[in-house]
Amino acid sequence: MKVVFHDGYRRVYSSDPASALGRIEGIYEELRDSFEFVEPRPAGEEDVLLVHSRGHVDSVKAYPLIYETALLAAGGAVKAAEISLSGEPAFGLIRPPGHHASRDSSWGFCYFNNVAVAIEKLRREGRIKRALIVDVDLHYGDGTASIFSSSSRVVYFHPEGWNRQAYLDELGRFLSLKHGSFDVLALSAGFDRHVQDWGGMLKTEDYRTIGKMIKESAESQTGGRRFAVLEGGYNHSVLGKNVKALLEGMM
Repeated sequence: MKVVFHDGYRRVYSSDPASALGRIEGIYEELRDSFEFVEPRPAGEEDVLLVHSRGHVDSVKAYPLIYETALLAAGGAVKAAEISLSGEPAFGLIRPPGHHASRDSSWGFCYFNNVAVAIEKLRREGRIKRALIVDVDLHYGDGTASIFSSSSRVVYFHPEGWNRQAYLDELGRFLSLKHGSFDVLALSAGFDRHVQDWGGMLKTEDYRTIGKMIKESAESQTGGRRFAVLEGGYNHSVLGKNVKALLEGMM
């Protein structure tokens, strides 16, 4: 398991909770002695234009620090996706998050859709044909769903279970179904459904279980190719432990 990270993700680029001081640092400290870290390059403007309109890209560009950091986040997702094609799982310890960014707009602390950029770049380059995106953030990734709504080659799924066990059961049922063959499984890894975060539902051990589900599904549907990128998660005291649990499961 490789962790994609760049010191640029430490920047406090706005006043929102995803950019808060200490959020990325806490995860980094939890993972630093257990995983190999690799550094990405920023995505190019041509990469984000694969899934976003020129008007949207220009609107983000009006805020230079946000724009620079958002390109770096998209580049981190691309790097994690590329690593996964070799059969080794990868995690993008990146920010800003991305799953609320659609073609023409964004909200919810997102600017560019990191997962969508990574998947579409690999598709356009002919390195993959079909992808499965699973989103375990508390919030529905409306941007990701919208970007790929007209594509039969990218499947998006966001479980909505009403309690802890129902949630895990719903995710497990979906992953056990045969949706056809995929070339890669991407996980939008949000941790704000934790019992000590906004969602108040999942325990730290559940993220290890989710990671195992993702691993097993990837092994049966993609030849093991899987990667995850950070989305939400805002309680700094538990976030690093939750991320580590997920990665241990994914391995």
